[in-house]
Amino acid sequence: MSPLRLSPRLVVAGTLTAIVLAAGSTAALATANGAFRGQVITPTVAGAGARRAAPTLAGTVIDVTLADLGGMGGMMGGQGQDGTSAMMGGGLRGMGVARVVAIPGVAPAGMVSLRVVNQGVRTHELVVLPLPAGQAAGTRPVGTDGRVDEAGSLGEASHSCGAGAGDGIAAGAVGRVTLTLGSGRYELVCNLPGHYAAGMYAELIVR
Repeated sequence: MSPLRLSPRLVVAGTLTAIVLAAGSTAALATANGAFRGQVITPTVAGAGARRAAPTLAGTVIDVTLADLGGMGGMMGGQGQDGTSAMMGGGLRGMGVARVVAIPGVAPAGMVSLRVVNQGVRTHELVVLPLPAGQAAGTRPVGTDGRVDEAGSLGEASHSCGAGAGDGIAAGAVGRVTLTLGSGRYELVCNLPGHYAAGMYAELIVR
């Protein structure tokens, strides 16, 4: 009887199949032994874990994100030679180097909770101000101290990992505030020196 001859293609295919099966077995064994344990295999959104960890909030919940353009040397609260903020006086109004984003941007009248995540690299805060009829968000006059007038403020979230007022929400942390809001337009602002002029404001409509 003549020896059985195998096609070169069959030999290659068989070899590749063996390699794949061996690799799969090795991966399964390594996983069972904990070799891959703790590896992050899916991307996460900054602040998402912090949102999930926050306590259950009352009323309509608005997710607010505070963001700044990191690495802009001195543009977000940096100190000038005279010790004042590099952004005071509204010189960067409309430059868009920072943002306040509220989702959803419309809420029913009544109890509203703002869950505020700081995804920037600097400390921020969130102050809730009534927005007069006919006035657009982002048009408040900025004082020489780099802030807008907070007269009529309804409350703020400026406490890292807590509710209400504090010393600011640190980078990566979450703050919160629950308010009773009537129908109208409100402006959500970061009122640390220079931040409003850099674009840190958003409109919230309550109906």
